[in-house]
Amino acid sequence: QVQLVESGGGLVQAGGSLRLSCAASGGTLSRYAMAWFRQAPGKEREFAAAIDWSGGTTYYGDSVKGRFTISRDNAKNTVYLQMNSLNPEDTAVYYCARPRAGVALQLLSARNVGSWGQGTQVTVSS
Repeated sequence: QVQLVESGGGLVQAGGSLRLSCAASGGTLSRYAMAWFRQAPGKEREFAAAIDWSGGTTYYGDSVKGRFTISRDNAKNTVYLQMNSLNPEDTAVYYCARPRAGVALQLLSARNVGSWGQGTQVTVSS
């Protein structure tokens, strides 16, 4: 079973940037679409971004579009989320996710995820 491990979270000032990484162990990510979700305290888990297996197609949630970029390096078995122009509303636990097979990425929700990472905290101060 592939395990997903996120890293790169932390504390950043508003307007700053962070890059999250999601590394896989126990298997390969290269055959799978991948995604990032986030969950703020007291809120539902929210779709942030998704990428197809090749990296050629990406999708973004409205709240991060234009500021976040999802990418992948299949040779390194790693998926990334570059986050720019961060604001306090971006404060959340960020989760790496592997969608279930056959799910349309543009319709992806937390219900369609087959595997989750443990999450990494991102805190944006004003």
